[in-house]
Amino acid sequence: MGIVTSGSFAKALYPGVSKWWGQAYDDWAVEYTDLFESNSSKRAFEEDVQFTGLGLASIKREGAAITYDSMSQGWVTRYVPVNYGLGFIITKEMVEDDLYGVIGRKRARFLAFSMRQTKEIVGANIYNRATSGTYTGADAVALLSTVHVNYTGGTFSNRPSVHADLSEASLESACIAISKLQNDRGLRISLAADCLVIPTDLVFEAERILKSPYRVGTADNDVNALHALGKFPKGVKVNHYLSDTDAWFIRTNLREDGMKCYNRKGVSFGVDNEFDTENAKFKATERYAFGWTDPRGIFGSVGA
Repeated sequence: MGIVTSGSFAKALYPGVSKWWGQAYDDWAVEYTDLFESNSSKRAFEEDVQFTGLGLASIKREGAAITYDSMSQGWVTRYVPVNYGLGFIITKEMVEDDLYGVIGRKRARFLAFSMRQTKEIVGANIYNRATSGTYTGADAVALLSTVHVNYTGGTFSNRPSVHADLSEASLESACIAISKLQNDRGLRISLAADCLVIPTDLVFEAERILKSPYRVGTADNDVNALHALGKFPKGVKVNHYLSDTDAWFIRTNLREDGMKCYNRKGVSFGVDNEFDTENAKFKATERYAFGWTDPRGIFGSVGA
């Protein structure tokens, strides 16, 4: 167990320190909300259950019976909120002798910063592990896959057949593929690109591709179709916690049933003292779950 003692901050016990640094860094604005739809939870777990729907109608010949189809429950996605916590202990002597209030007065800021970073990383890891067979969804395949399983049969893809770097051509192909996705029964659904999610490494490339009214990197005067058609109405979302420098993701307009976050309990802080040691204890906890329900809510590539 780590305990902050007088020896941990020896300089805090003597006059002469002009400036304490390292605790005043600014944090990025909240970014996980660009990756997931946030929902509140009041249960030990939340389940999203698929409804398979009906197939196509058949020709009814004169005098013949109508064709009947069936519907059923499909894939079940369970979100189990995980409790994350962090704390530290300060000896009574350290509290009494600290001339600068290095620890005591800024304890909430220390904990809040760490809790914020933890939540962002946990959320971003869903994307960072998008092709890992160790982290699978209800259909037992990775988030990005060419063989997502329809409950009623067949498969579909939410990634390029061959992973590709971010480019005008790869984004156009992705938009076309998204528009061709079907529901579990093979019926066409109205899906479109909503926003582009990228790591910081692709900021400049994405700006060039999407913001110019004309095609980038050509001598022609062709229109930039992605820009002209407004293919990304919610723009570009830069996430500083994505680990793959050439991975890119498109969130589709399937928001409520796609990438999801369930918040079971917001971050809370606690303070207590041990009777015997007189040590001061500080802690923070928060409980949440990240994941996805319908893989059609995202399309992406980990780069070439």
